[in-house]
Amino acid sequence: MKKFSRVLGVLGITALVFSSCDSKNGTATSGSTGGESSEIKISDLKIAYIHTDSVINNYTYFVEKSAEIAEKGKKFEGELSNRAKGFEQEVANFQKSANTMTMNQARAKEEELVTKERNLVTYRDNIMQELSADENKLYNEVYDRIQVYLKDYAKDNELEMILSYTRGGGVWYANEALDITKSVSEGINKSYETSKTAAPAPESK
Repeated sequence: MKKFSRVLGVLGITALVFSSCDSKNGTATSGSTGGESSEIKISDLKIAYIHTDSVINNYTYFVEKSAEIAEKGKKFEGELSNRAKGFEQEVANFQKSANTMTMNQARAKEEELVTKERNLVTYRDNIMQELSADENKLYNEVYDRIQVYLKDYAKDNELEMILSYTRGGGVWYANEALDITKSVSEGINKSYETSKTAAPAPESK
């Protein structure tokens, strides 16, 4: 049960951290102080960067799908809790009536309970694996979607490279004037909303 709760904790993709970067569309500018120039244009270096975590956490598609996975996790948690309570009650009943059973009856019941416990653990492990697979699949989909969008974004803004700026990553410093996180987040969400609106309605049977 504790392991399952930890898995649900990993699905903290519902407890999303929304952050914003003070960038402007077209020419990324820094809203922070520190003496850095805010007049650098993207076209000057043809290089820009995004805070990858921020783009992901602010991506509407990611938020919606994360909520679906979290809801699925809650459903599984409820089912597992009900099964566990039923098993615990069955064990308690056996403990109360064990003295009235023959040795063979008691042994048979013990074997039955051991099997049920094993099945319960297997069920728990299976749903943990399923939720983990759903989460990994979502991240892969999101990375693919962002990559496709950035390819078009770079073309539209005449960029030759867009870096991923993350703490502990390969880039230790970048002028904040080259930060296009806000512009990318707004653009990819607008693109997603447009695609939902343009999607054909399911045919009625």
